[in-house]
Amino acid sequence: MNSDPKQNPSPFPSEKPTWVRHEVLGLLTLAAAIAYLTRNAVSVAESTIREDLGLTLRQSGWFMAAFFWSYAALQVPSGSLAHQKGNRFAMAGFLCACSLAAVCIGVAQGLWLLITAQILMGAAQAGIFPASCHAISHWTPLARRTLACGTLAVGMQVGAIVASMTTGSLMDVIQWRWVFLLFAVPGLLWAVGFFKRFRNHPQEDPAVNQAELNIIASERIEAARSSNTRPTPWRLIFRKSAIWFLCGQQICRAAGYMFFASWFPTFLQETRGVSVKDSGYLQALVFVGTLTGSLIGGLLTDWIWRRTGNLRLSRSGVGATFLLGCSVLILCAWFVESTFLAVALLSVGSLLAAMAGPCAFAATMDIGGDHVPQVYGIMNMSGNFAAAACPILIAELFEWTSNWSIVLLLFAATYMVGAICWAMVDCRQQITQ
Repeated sequence: MNSDPKQNPSPFPSEKPTWVRHEVLGLLTLAAAIAYLTRNAVSVAESTIREDLGLTLRQSGWFMAAFFWSYAALQVPSGSLAHQKGNRFAMAGFLCACSLAAVCIGVAQGLWLLITAQILMGAAQAGIFPASCHAISHWTPLARRTLACGTLAVGMQVGAIVASMTTGSLMDVIQWRWVFLLFAVPGLLWAVGFFKRFRNHPQEDPAVNQAELNIIASERIEAARSSNTRPTPWRLIFRKSAIWFLCGQQICRAAGYMFFASWFPTFLQETRGVSVKDSGYLQALVFVGTLTGSLIGGLLTDWIWRRTGNLRLSRSGVGATFLLGCSVLILCAWFVESTFLAVALLSVGSLLAAMAGPCAFAATMDIGGDHVPQVYGIMNMSGNFAAAACPILIAELFEWTSNWSIVLLLFAATYMVGAICWAMVDCRQQITQ
């Protein structure tokens, strides 16, 4: 079905399409920002929490990694829950649980309660992005999906930047515990507003007119809607080689991103003598690169798709090219003595890595067909198991070598492998029953 409104005209020529699809994308983007606000605040506060509670470096690594174990393990179950119960119910519940986890971090008195809170946070956030992709596949036409995914990724980085820039400053004014209690509030407010406003399908929303339904391609959405009751073809999914390579690039991208989201402030403090507050600002600079790359990547991927109609070029071509560039820039940063120049190179590298992100979201929709949450969940699960292992492995690597700088070489190689995996992804292998 052609999603071009000029070729699929409204039966009411004078009727202007409503903008509810943009409101939906705005709500999903805000949810992503709130999720990353709560999860990224931990990395800036890590050294203070470790000192206040008397934790070792190894224990702190387990604390930061705990989020990703439950986050990775529950990607597929949470995606299936959103698929079966509907995004409206699932997303509101996920954000409420996320806020509860932030409260638990704020009141934690020792390592085990911190780990429990992180596990709860990971479980709560596991379904947010599979459900968001599911909603985008219903509310966004094919030619704008990657931009929508890029916008969602921008929301993630906005939340990460806000966490990086405000957590240290707030800790100068109030105790770190109150910071996490404060960060719990936005998720609760969002959940109430989302449940009142959102509908799972455009046809269920009385504010959506026929002109907007034509833009979204309502007939295709109706077919996807009816597929909610079909069993998931797991055997068919795992027989697709594109799924395996898609998971491979996600493992590399997630592990690389996790270094910046966890140990990077401590890395700067230990190797460059940077203060806690300044390390948060420099981390935010890297996240600005990620934010910019997410938006540019979405625009570029959609532009290539509209110009060529070539799924492989607009997905795997974009992903492989920019992960390769990221690898080269991280390697260059290893040779640089200047803190600012090194962070600038890493920021540009994170920009390039982020440009490979929106096409990964879109690839799950291209390959997933009627089973987008499950395919996205598989991809994100594999990546987040790598992210869960990353803080632990970095801590162990430092305990073994006492050399923080070697970490950059490790991640330059990681992104190189990710580029190779992206080159092997063929998004034309759609899951069809």
